[in-house]
Amino acid sequence: MTTTTPSRRRRRAPTRIERVAGKAAALQKPRVILAGLLLLALTSVMLLDGYLRAEVGGDQRVRTGAASGKVPDKVLDGGPILTFRGGRATTVSVPDKTIALTFDDGPNPTWTPQVLAILKKYDIPATFFVVGSMVSRYPSIVADMVDAGNEVGIHTFTHVDLSYQSDARVNREMQQTQLALAGAAGITTTLFRAPYSSETDAIDNYSWPVYRKLGEDGYTSVFVDTDSDDWKRPGVSKIVKWATPDDGEGASVLFHDAGGERSQTIKALPEYIEKMRAKGYTFTTISGAVQKQEAADGGQASGQAQGGPNGQPGGAGAGAGTSNLQAAHRTATGATLYEGKALIGAVAVAEWTVPVLSVGLLVVGVAVMGRFGMMLILARRHYRQRNRRRFNWGPPVWQPVSVIVPAYNEKECIANTLESLARSTHPIEIIVVDDGSTDGTSEIARDAARELGMTNVRVIRQENAGKPAALNNGVRSASHDIVVMMDGDTVFEPDAVRQLVQPFADPRVGAVAGNAKVGNRNTVIGAWQHIEYVMGFNLDRRMYDLLRCMPTIPGAIGAFRREAVLEVGGMSEDTLAEDTDITIAMHRAGWRVVYQEHARAWTEAPGSLKQLWSQRYRWSYGTMQALWKHRKSLTDKGPSGRFGRVGMPLVVIFQIVTPVFAPLIDVFTVYSMIFVDFGAALLAWLAVLAVQLLCAAYAFRLDREKYRYLLMMPLQQLAYRQMMYLVLIHSCITAMTGGRLRWQKLKRTGEVGTPAGAGR
Repeated sequence: MTTTTPSRRRRRAPTRIERVAGKAAALQKPRVILAGLLLLALTSVMLLDGYLRAEVGGDQRVRTGAASGKVPDKVLDGGPILTFRGGRATTVSVPDKTIALTFDDGPNPTWTPQVLAILKKYDIPATFFVVGSMVSRYPSIVADMVDAGNEVGIHTFTHVDLSYQSDARVNREMQQTQLALAGAAGITTTLFRAPYSSETDAIDNYSWPVYRKLGEDGYTSVFVDTDSDDWKRPGVSKIVKWATPDDGEGASVLFHDAGGERSQTIKALPEYIEKMRAKGYTFTTISGAVQKQEAADGGQASGQAQGGPNGQPGGAGAGAGTSNLQAAHRTATGATLYEGKALIGAVAVAEWTVPVLSVGLLVVGVAVMGRFGMMLILARRHYRQRNRRRFNWGPPVWQPVSVIVPAYNEKECIANTLESLARSTHPIEIIVVDDGSTDGTSEIARDAARELGMTNVRVIRQENAGKPAALNNGVRSASHDIVVMMDGDTVFEPDAVRQLVQPFADPRVGAVAGNAKVGNRNTVIGAWQHIEYVMGFNLDRRMYDLLRCMPTIPGAIGAFRREAVLEVGGMSEDTLAEDTDITIAMHRAGWRVVYQEHARAWTEAPGSLKQLWSQRYRWSYGTMQALWKHRKSLTDKGPSGRFGRVGMPLVVIFQIVTPVFAPLIDVFTVYSMIFVDFGAALLAWLAVLAVQLLCAAYAFRLDREKYRYLLMMPLQQLAYRQMMYLVLIHSCITAMTGGRLRWQKLKRTGEVGTPAGAGR
């Protein structure tokens, strides 16, 4: 055992990564906040979309058969227009030979424009009681509706029976619809029709307080005299018949321009208009009917449809109606107008975003399932190929190799690492490169070697320069043509080195990836990572091996031809994923990189969520750096071009794009559970989980692991995977904002002992 120390202790110049460390650290918090805001924005868009479609907070209850003893008789027996002018309930009837044509449940992009076209053809106005969520989705239709001289009223925002709702919910339904109208057409309205209402004699003790409260707020509630029942689709003749009032009587007539298939309504409407005109009827709006009736009663000031004493529906800056036929409208100004436009804008974003996300979900789903299929097929082929009895790489490799152990503050682990190497069945020299440790790592390494009687250990001390520099120092100091690289917290199985170097019998092989396993798997976090290592890493490596585009030799266990390492310039400090960087460089230089499943090493995975975040943040960001660094391979010729056009797309799709957008699966699952069909969404999620379990079980079988850890997989999907999504999104934001990270040392416990103690 020999020790090399620097002859002089000079203050070294900071590395490039260290020079930007301060700046990067200062930028991390804003990037975390930005990642959180993106997630919040996506959640908000989904919630808004669900609310617009009345699928969140929806209430399908409809009250029937309730008593009406608390409702005044004059209201039950009165006309279809109810106001509370002066605080007293007053009803107004539609004058004789007059039709107040009304439409409920719109606007609808298919049927409402057809209704408007018919009204324009016959030059008659109508009153549309619109649903706020539909207004916010189709604002241009409402604008056309108002511009054509029609009147609009509120039909709530989500089409709920208000008799079941709290005062706060009632106010919200009204106010949100007013904002939608303000944003769509620049108006608010004083007219209201309750969903599921009919004639005034159907008012009961539960709905009466709602009408009274809204009347006190200045709303005019509108009911029905004749109902076409067109929603039942009984046929054109019956729709016309049911909508026709008794001879000579005026009526508030109900049709629907939305809420279902309305082709019969479209066919019946012209026939109905012509029939009523032939009978001498005129058509008007609700406000027009009120004005006409009051004029007939003695010319009283028209105003019952213009709002109550406090004028609340008009909002800020409410003014006079735009015309006699639109007396219920108020011009929206001030905060009401701007809030309404903001609502319409937000809805437009949601209406655009959700379909795009749906397409993205389909693409991601295909990519995820395609990856699973590729892994299963290629992993099986790889296993059968490499484990058949006659397979070999060539003549057995028995030449000694150099094992390089970079170590920075590894006092808890270095002794276990050396003890595992002491049991190696292959001749080795061990080079421990102490990268400026401050915890006595080098002394512990020398003492451990001495106690174990190891004469093949060299401890080299250097000023702290980072892991790549330590590895390069080890490569330069190596005595043999093959170098094995491992982490200072890793332990090798006795046969690991011998198995790892056998592929070098093939002169085309420049690097070999070993099989890294999680040693501290008895915690929840450790078990999650164990599943990830066996399934996500090792199945992937089998697939990439056969495709000859493996992107990463794991830092925990990998072997290289020394000449190949020197040929590509050694370990680079350009990225935080030096293992990925050099692996890609090997491919581009024409060397073959393979996976040796039988070379097993046990590593200590991060023991806390904070440490796990730090590690995976560095890994994912470093991978992005390495891919960007080697982007020219996409247009290169020869081996470099082959990797660029095969390996680079696969890595980008499977390790960046798909994981970034994979949260769509979970987002839409939650969305569907809450807003659509809980049972169907749950079954779909369980089906995807079953596919993942199948892949994981096969991976565990290939690695001869115990299946009991798969019991943690459902919880892993609910918690661990979400964290990995956020880590990758965080890394993408860092990359897009031009940030840099520094190497982050993880806290080690040394609980992963010799391989025998790291039982499965």
